[in-house]
Amino acid sequence: MLKSYGISVSNIYRNLPPARLYEAAITKEKGSLMTDVGALAVRSGSKTGRSPADKRIVEDPETKGDIWWGDVNIDLSDRVYRINEERAIDYLNTRDELYVLDGFAGWDPKYRLKIRVICSRAYHALFMHNMLMRPSPAELESFGEPDYVIINAGRFPANRYTEEMTSETSIDINFQKRRIVILGTEYAGEMKKGVFTVMNYLMPKQGILSMHCSANEGQAGDVTLFFGLSGTGKTTLSADPLRQLIGDDEHCWSDSGVFNIEGGCYAKCIGLSEEKEPEIYGAIKFGSVLENVVVDTESRKVNYDAASITENTRACYPIEYIPNAKIPCLGGHPKNIIFLTCDAFGVLPPVARLTPEQAMYHFISGYTAKVAGTEQGVKEPTATFSACFGEAFMVWHPSKYAELLADCMRKHGSQAWLVNTGWSGGGFGTGKRIKLQYTRAIIDAIHDGTLAAAEKVKDPIFGVEVPLSCKAVPSEILIPKNTWADPRAYDKAVVDLAHRFQKNFEKYKSGSHKDIIASGPAV
Repeated sequence: MLKSYGISVSNIYRNLPPARLYEAAITKEKGSLMTDVGALAVRSGSKTGRSPADKRIVEDPETKGDIWWGDVNIDLSDRVYRINEERAIDYLNTRDELYVLDGFAGWDPKYRLKIRVICSRAYHALFMHNMLMRPSPAELESFGEPDYVIINAGRFPANRYTEEMTSETSIDINFQKRRIVILGTEYAGEMKKGVFTVMNYLMPKQGILSMHCSANEGQAGDVTLFFGLSGTGKTTLSADPLRQLIGDDEHCWSDSGVFNIEGGCYAKCIGLSEEKEPEIYGAIKFGSVLENVVVDTESRKVNYDAASITENTRACYPIEYIPNAKIPCLGGHPKNIIFLTCDAFGVLPPVARLTPEQAMYHFISGYTAKVAGTEQGVKEPTATFSACFGEAFMVWHPSKYAELLADCMRKHGSQAWLVNTGWSGGGFGTGKRIKLQYTRAIIDAIHDGTLAAAEKVKDPIFGVEVPLSCKAVPSEILIPKNTWADPRAYDKAVVDLAHRFQKNFEKYKSGSHKDIIASGPAV
């Protein structure tokens, strides 16, 4: 079945069930073992996170004019792509056995893609078994030719002396040939995000907004989207026991409503506890994959607080492992859109209501802040801006996605909110992080409508509407300046952050309407 790809390995295992993939991983892949709760713990080798600087998109006449070329989408010539693809296939042909996994991306049948994964590691096959939608036996029987193929030869390096290569890692996306080739990284997240990148190109081309967000639905059918970069609480806050989870990371918004792209969840699990995140904690069982966690080799218990391998420990599991997951993962048009930020400078309010123009400004900005200890070399809070809260995966110019979001919001009357899960009473090192219970109460008040009805004041710098009261949240923390011991220090910090926003937005001004530009901070 793989001869059309130039692969001639005799032992091909197609769509094995999880139990057999467990057996293969544990017996043949160093570092793989079963934990005391039945999850498969694996190691991804030297790469424990994505390699965005090594992602390449093949330049071809058909798509060249569509793509936002630059630091995010680095062009690759067809010649070098063919060298890398041949290198990957040559490596796979040296293996005694290979794994093939067929699945779907996109829960709406109208926009669904058929994805085929070819890999040499059982762990990678199980990971994508969880992250793609799992076809029924009948669907597998009639699967036919895939729309896109992932050729994962991650155990074999790219040749860094080849023209256009900058390291031994290369993730190459070829839209014309409909393939993704992976060399020099065994981190499974590259496959997941490769599929997302493909959807981020194809969906907007059809007038559909693809989004890096989580989504859930209330009992009344009201849908909420949660946008946010890593560490802002996107996965945690969308896993609400009182609401059904549509998905935790990747969605599309069409004329029919919202649909999840994925068949599973990929949650950070550093510091995970049953008390704080019971839904995610309970989803880690047989069939789940734990990446780069520390496991006691005798008891097989996981130490979720340990970061000796990486801070980026991950759990991957089918979405139906979440008790209140909505299957199929489809919802109506969103009523509320929440932009999550972790402001380590302590100057943004815990919650604010945004006008449509402000929503566009903050969507294009995609702000959060990194703090000391989260990344090597980060010693003090660092402002981070990622357009559309997922710049690394956006193929078109960010304005394309912002315009689609604006159109969807206008059509369906969605309300946007800015929610800060970061610091209060001062920045990192001085203030305290806003308690999760307060953020949850804020989200609840957005859902029940009480926050929309609350009295509000306009923030003098950012211009957003800040509620003066929220049930179960101390009123004194709702206005950030009131929590600082030194008001002058707050004034300096808020102006400094405003300037950072303005500097970042300079590169988007030429493609943004004047009303959006005017909706940024005023200093």
